Amino acid sequence: MIRAVISDFGGVLTTPLINSFLAYQRESGIGLEDLGKAMAQVTEADGGRHPLFALEKGEISEDDFTRRLGDALGRPLGSMRETYFENLHPNEPMIELMRELRDGGRRMALLTNNVREWEPLWRAKLPDVDEIFEVIVDSAFVGMRKPDPEIYRLTLERLGDGLRAEDCLFVDDIEVNCDTARELGMAVVHFRDNDQAVAEVRAAISA
Repeated sequence: MIRAVISDFGGVLTTPLINSFLAYQRESGIGLEDLGKAMAQVTEADGGRHPLFALEKGEISEDDFTRRLGDALGRPLGSMRETYFENLHPNEPMIELMRELRDGGRRMALLTNNVREWEPLWRAKLPDVDEIFEVIVDSAFVGMRKPDPEIYRLTLERLGDGLRAEDCLFVDDIEVNCDTARELGMAVVHFRDNDQAVAEVRAAISA
């Protein structure tokens, strides 16, 4: 029996993240390919530490991240947060499903890879976050990120009540994040669209 549900935030409880990244590309004139090359350059210069991963683990600040990428690009990068969040919207069908699961007695956790400075902004996109989810694990505040198994184990520990991975359903839009959950023994729904995900979550819960 599924006793707990662990959900991602961006791309599951919101519209697809790619929409925000493409909007930033249009407004800044910096292509995603150029950003990728800049990140690779910064990674090599920093001894193999990927700047986005470091940002999401709270190891560097948002200002440090944008400065390093700007240096690699040879132009100021500027903050993407305004454009990013202007083009990120709540995914109401999935939010309502999570509320329904909570009302049905499931333990609820939110597990997100995020940026420390962005916490007030992403929480504003989901005003009911603390009502729906009793546990919130934000990578930027715990120093680890998906798909590292440790952050999944931390989420289970914070849920408590003797919950095992086998008692949990994990929902995420990134396949590699789903892979780790499967390896740990969780039931998994890889979110691709609302109809598919809602149906698969309901099937997993009723199995």
